[in-house]
Amino acid sequence: MTNKKIQEAIDIYRKEFIKRGIGKIDYPHDEILLYPKDGLEHCHGMLDKMEEFMKEGRKDKVYRWLGFVQGVLWSQHIYKLDDLKNHNRKDA
Repeated sequence: MTNKKIQEAIDIYRKEFIKRGIGKIDYPHDEILLYPKDGLEHCHGMLDKMEEFMKEGRKDKVYRWLGFVQGVLWSQHIYKLDDLKNHNRKDA
C-alpha cells in the first residue's frame, strides 16, 4: 500500500468514528477490554499515531496497526470484510 492509500483508509475510519461520536483514549495495554466502545475509542486514538509512524517511515508498524483497527471495526459490526478489503485495494 502506498502512503496515500493508507491515509485514505485512516481518513475513512476517522470520519466514521467522528460520525458515531466515538472519542479517543489510550486504553491500558495490560488490562482486559471491558467495553466495546473503549476498544473503538482506542482505535480512534491509534489513527493519529499511525500518521506519525508513516512520517517516520515505519510502514510495518502502520500495517500491523491498520490490521488491528480493521479487525476491531469488523468485530464491532461497523464494516463488512468486503468493505475493509476495498479500503486497502489499489485504485483501478
